[in-house]
Amino acid sequence: MGMSLTTYSHLSLVERERLFGLLKQGKSLRNIGKELGRSHTSLAREIKRNSKYGRAYIPCRAQARYERVTVRQRRKGPLKNPGVYLYVREHLRRGWSPQTIAGRLYLEVPGESITGETIYRYIYQTAKRRKQFVKYLTHAHTKRRRLTGRSVQKAPRIPFAILIDHRPTKINTRESLGHWETDLMESRRDCPVALCVSTERVTRYVRITKIHNKTAGEKNRSVHTSLAPLPDRLVRSVTIDNGSENTGCFDWGLPVYRCNPYHSWEKGTVENTIGRIRRYIPKGTDLDRYSPADIQRLEDMMNNTPRKCLNYLTPKESLLQFLKYKPTYKPKWCTSK
Repeated sequence: MGMSLTTYSHLSLVERERLFGLLKQGKSLRNIGKELGRSHTSLAREIKRNSKYGRAYIPCRAQARYERVTVRQRRKGPLKNPGVYLYVREHLRRGWSPQTIAGRLYLEVPGESITGETIYRYIYQTAKRRKQFVKYLTHAHTKRRRLTGRSVQKAPRIPFAILIDHRPTKINTRESLGHWETDLMESRRDCPVALCVSTERVTRYVRITKIHNKTAGEKNRSVHTSLAPLPDRLVRSVTIDNGSENTGCFDWGLPVYRCNPYHSWEKGTVENTIGRIRRYIPKGTDLDRYSPADIQRLEDMMNNTPRKCLNYLTPKESLLQFLKYKPTYKPKWCTSK
């Protein structure tokens, strides 16, 4: 019987039993290979892998091991599924984070799942993939990094604002709707134009306006423009930092909470939002070249991108959930974390 040189298939139980019998007859592996239509090197590997530690070669035991290993190896990685791979690639190019892609895949494609960590590992596994996909990640780092921070104390610039340490627990735990954080996203150093970014803490709904300079008057105008059109139940307080642009916050007619000096992480919701905006408008960009229509498109994109913290709903969808039901309504994704 001739040997097949074009394809390879694993030995069957019948072939293993014949191999065992022919070995008992004292035949060589070359002669057995010719009789079975198999390469003698394949038979040698078969015997070696199934007769370790001095054990005899037993056909039924070799077959059981083959079936056990085969089942394990057939569990394909999620990115080996063409449909999942194409979904991940498409949404990475849209600017979605790996966590967002993983969560939304579970909602949009029943029966398929992946984790954000799997996507990160896939991207950073080879230089070719890093070159292809890293540019779509939030910070586009060529190497994965850890978060770091600092802590500096300084006298507050806005003493008449309420210290964030005294902010009610319901605001801190995101159980109450209508509490905003606001901050400026600066342009390049020689340009006074900035973006005023305000984010609602529960729904992560964002309002973005362009201001011509970083004065208190411009900031006041921007905050009024952003929040005044909203219903009262959606605007109950604002959290700020100690920047000089916030010195006129007493004109807003709302409770205003200020962070401790150099503790920007205490208003982490808006800081995270600005970090997301930086994916589309990197540092050093001249913001003066962006028109109001450009800013509106950016705001719409931010409010229509799924978020992991919202159980992969969009900020707009989560806001509509609150507005649809009575004020005490609390969606399933809303936790006290």
